[in-house]
Formats: sequence, C-alpha cells, structure tokens
Amino acid sequence: MKKVISVNNITSGYDKHKIITDASFDINAGEFVGIIGKNGAGKSTMLKTLRGFLPVEKGSIKLFDRELSDYSQRDLAIQIAYLQQQVEMTFDYTARDMVMAGRYPYIKWWEQSSDRDLEIVEACMKYTGVTELADTPIKAMSGGQRQRVYLAKVLAQQTHVLFLDEPASGLDLFYQEEIFRFCREMCNYGKTVIMVVHELNLAARFCSRLMLLKEGTILADGCPDAVLKDNLLTEAYGVDICSLINKETGHRDIFTVPPPDDVDKKQLIATIIGNNKHDGRGANK
Repeated sequence: MKKVISVNNITSGYDKHKIITDASFDINAGEFVGIIGKNGAGKSTMLKTLRGFLPVEKGSIKLFDRELSDYSQRDLAIQIAYLQQQVEMTFDYTARDMVMAGRYPYIKWWEQSSDRDLEIVEACMKYTGVTELADTPIKAMSGGQRQRVYLAKVLAQQTHVLFLDEPASGLDLFYQEEIFRFCREMCNYGKTVIMVVHELNLAARFCSRLMLLKEGTILADGCPDAVLKDNLLTEAYGVDICSLINKETGHRDIFTVPPPDDVDKKQLIATIIGNNKHDGRGANK
C-alpha cells in the first residue's frame, strides 16, 4: 500500500505552547482516518500541523516521501485540500464561484478558467447535490447546503489528500451521514481522507481508522473496533463511556454512563430551578 504521509516524532503548537508531543504514524493511500478526542485534545492542531499551517518544533513530516517543508504553498494545494472548521464569507460568492475557487492551484493569475475547469466544477457540484444552488449566494444557504458546497470546492482541487476539520459539526443527521458517505466513496477510489470528528457513532461506521488523542498525545491508533473500547474512551474523555454493537442495526453505539446520584448536584439543581411559591415574587395577586 502506498504511503502518503509519514510523521516522525513531531512536536508542535502555538508559539511556545506545545500541544502535540512526540507523535509518530504513517497514513496510506485510500485510508479514511478519523481524529477523535475531547475538546482541547489537539485534533485541529494535528490537522493544521500535517498541512503545514503550524511549524514543527521537533521531528519531521513527509508527504509522498518528500519533506513537507520542501513544498511551495501552490504545490501543497495541488496535493492536499483543506476544509477548515469555520468558513466565514464576507462577499456574496455564489456556489459556483466558491467551487471554482478550488481550481486556483491550476490557473495562473493571468488566465481565465478553461472549459475543463468548468466541467470539473459542474461534476463536483452534481456529485455533492448542489447543482441547483449554482447561482445562489453562500450567505443565503442553510448550514447543510454550505457544507456540501465547501466539500465540492475541496473536491474540485482534485488532490490526493483531503483534510476536513469537523465538516459535519452542527448539521442534522442526514447531512452528517451524507458527508461521511462522500468521504468513504472517495477513499474507495484511492483518495486519502483525514477528518477531525466529534460524531463517534458515525466515525465507527464510516472511518477505516481512528486516531484517539488525549492532551496532544496519541492514546490509540487503529481500526474502529480496536480504538473504540470502553477503557480507552473513558480515559480520553474523562467520563465513563460505553461502546456496544447494536444488535438491531449492527452499528456501534457509543454513549456516556450516567453517574450515580450526587447530593451536591441535586442541591444545585434545586437552587437553579427555585421554588416560586415560597418567595412570593412573580405570584398573581
């Protein structure tokens, strides 16, 4: 299997604040890798470091057996498409404008888009189901529609690798599953997808591999069944977690185990809820 990314003992973060420490792993062509862990575990930092947006303080990252630092930004854009966690639009770009922006690594500043560029853009919009939104401003779309447009944009880059930072966050179940299915299909055709994921049940169903982070270190790395174990998840998330195969669906269900009754917590709830009939305020007279 062809090696796409090779990470050797990297440490990275923001300024002097180290977040990722001593991480080593390889990612092969066709893998759908989900990076999971609690908020603040270093998931987005890992993705940004792999893309070259954050400097490596120690260690090395190779992309197709070549040091990541040796690539120009344009060359990286031809190899890796990156969908960030939040995309803020300040202009009234239409869906077609946005998807066409994915072709920028291939178009010189003095050139116009070619018929081939238009063909690729139309194919990406059709594949992600946003053709009817081609002339609709991004600002006028729902969250699910925007995410499908953004996915069409990164597909239009025609890269070997896709980096997606929580692309399903905040979307309803249908759109969440749709994005995971798109990614799984792309991997079946040889693309490599690395995604920051919060939806563990979907990660279990669609990802071929999971990387579980805890405080910037890799706690577990392997197939979903090997990573989604009660003890590992409980350690990583800091709460009791149970992972079971649903006998009806055959899918893995992951949920937190309710803590035992807590007297102090009950007292806090009682204070928060209050009891208007005792204080007399707001009562009808």
